[in-house]
Amino acid sequence: MAAPEHSLQVFTVNYLRYNGVFCFAIPNGGRRDIKTGAMLKKEGVLAGVADLAILLPQGEIIFVELKNGNKGVQSESQKLFQAKVEGLGFTYLVWRETQD
Repeated sequence: MAAPEHSLQVFTVNYLRYNGVFCFAIPNGGRRDIKTGAMLKKEGVLAGVADLAILLPQGEIIFVELKNGNKGVQSESQKLFQAKVEGLGFTYLVWRETQD
């Protein structure tokens, strides 16, 4: 995750938790060597998974992809994950930091 997206994610998680929202990061990105990447893939790491999961009452789960301003765009694997999540009836959101 690029540094601006890192800052956005830290802010977002802190804000949600401060307001009593149960959320957690899904640390799916980052640079890894080939051996570690292969091991994690066997364990279930999936390309395109959203940055955050928010769990709400009555079993609602919201998946959130964070992007920096208008320049950040979803990858093809992120679009496929979004389609799968929405096809299963869950909510998927893209949250952007606005550039004032």
